[in-house]
Amino acid sequence: MNKGTHSVSGKIVDISNKKIFSGTVHCKNGRISAIDTNSRAPDQYILPGFIDAHIHVESSLLVPSEFARIAVVHGTVATVSDPHEIGNVLGKEGVNYMIEDAEKVNFKFYFGAPSCVPATAFETAGAEITSTDIDELMTLNKVSYLAEMMNWPGVLARDPLVMEKIKISNSHGLPVDGHAPGLRGEQAKAYIGAGISTDHECFTSEEALDKLQNGMKVIIREGSAARNFDALIGLLPTYWEHMMFCSDDKHPDVLVKGHINDLVRRAVALGMDIFKVLQVACINPAKHYRLDVGQLNLNDPADFIVVKDLETFEITSTYINGELVSADGRSRIPKINRRTINRFNVHRKCVDDFVISSRGKKINVIKAIDGALITEKMVMEASIENGKAVSDTDRDILKLSVVNRYNDSPVATGFIHGIGIRKGALASSVGHDSHNITVVGVDDYSICKAVNLIIENRGGLAAVCDHEEQILPLPVAGLMSTEDGYKVARSYTGIDKLSKSMGSKLSAPFMTLSFMALLVIPSLKLSDKGLFDAEKFEFIDLFDNSELPVNR
Repeated sequence: MNKGTHSVSGKIVDISNKKIFSGTVHCKNGRISAIDTNSRAPDQYILPGFIDAHIHVESSLLVPSEFARIAVVHGTVATVSDPHEIGNVLGKEGVNYMIEDAEKVNFKFYFGAPSCVPATAFETAGAEITSTDIDELMTLNKVSYLAEMMNWPGVLARDPLVMEKIKISNSHGLPVDGHAPGLRGEQAKAYIGAGISTDHECFTSEEALDKLQNGMKVIIREGSAARNFDALIGLLPTYWEHMMFCSDDKHPDVLVKGHINDLVRRAVALGMDIFKVLQVACINPAKHYRLDVGQLNLNDPADFIVVKDLETFEITSTYINGELVSADGRSRIPKINRRTINRFNVHRKCVDDFVISSRGKKINVIKAIDGALITEKMVMEASIENGKAVSDTDRDILKLSVVNRYNDSPVATGFIHGIGIRKGALASSVGHDSHNITVVGVDDYSICKAVNLIIENRGGLAAVCDHEEQILPLPVAGLMSTEDGYKVARSYTGIDKLSKSMGSKLSAPFMTLSFMALLVIPSLKLSDKGLFDAEKFEFIDLFDNSELPVNR
């Protein structure tokens, strides 16, 4: 790593003092040794690097070191990363894998200790992260917070195990991240009062305002599936001191196009004060999580970016610890050799595993919503053929199954509206939270074939359509590839294109599919154990024999 003496000149953006002046930033031994005025500085802007305040790196389908190679091109210098996904597959061993891989590159990853592994008792995960594990993880330099506390009912009930984890985080002087979609009023107050400091799950401005006014920091999320920027950005001009930006989950094709820089550009285009926007993007995460990320002050780590202007925020170069890690759209972080780590203990399935015998005329159906993690519950007439409940493409009611990947168990099957494919099947071993195999399809043969492609490769994304089949292998925990990030992005673009040629109108079909087993998000989901009402927090029958009106 080059930590020698060098200088960069331009118009320096001093966010804290809300001023811009022509000057030169001098770097020595990885830190800012001086900042001088310079009337002859070139017409470019120097500002602190961007920080993603909450992301699951695993959802990029890339290991941390490969994620970093792409992120720096967009001016990102640090992430607050929740390794919850690999934690559900491999426990503490998985978290240590992420830290080990991240340390191989010059990028500032700060990981959380996953608080909810397994996420619920209503699904099969590959591991458990105990309170003792959390305590041990928090002794590591790269673990900076207790990751999102999804068990908000446990927080409200002051469950002893939940409160013990929060107490451990407090004992280490670390903040606790939240996860409480839709929680408001007295319940939100009680949740915040337990010591929860942030939430990235707000999907309405009213909800976000309620939490802000009760002392919580709100993180504006704009990912590949959940996009809340438009709903929440109007709060920034008033509450900019208490807000941050994040992507949460970002697939590689979208990461190649942009990152936090896109949110900054969009906010400034709305006429918002540039200093407020940049504080949200660059300063607030570093302060809240107490990150060792430079903020363009004397003696800070030399973490900063150079942009052509303050409108497009086109990144010219990115510096981390005084080293040039990206220049003119090209990453300078080298590729490295990576080992794999996984847990896949299920055998091939047969077509009969996905057959549903009819037990009624009406079924409970998951309604997927583009751009959201939440779903709705619908009651629909079942399509019955030869005594079996089957997909109905005319009404976009497709069979959805979750296959336990950790042991051989009966397949859980239901139906979903909103995916939109009219032939074939899509399957993925990325299935939040426990990352079993989630598959949606038109017929049982295609469904079975797509699932077996995943099993044969011990993880990946698969699409089966007529005589064509594609697989993007994910050998690391069934979540990530070890390949070059740009190559993975191209492969993902190809399989995403195939999924849309099959009829899906979703912006990110595989990302949406990955959240259909996410039981902590309302309202109806499917785990490997059955159909789950995420509002009542209980299993329900696929067949509905009540007198509820039927949605058509």
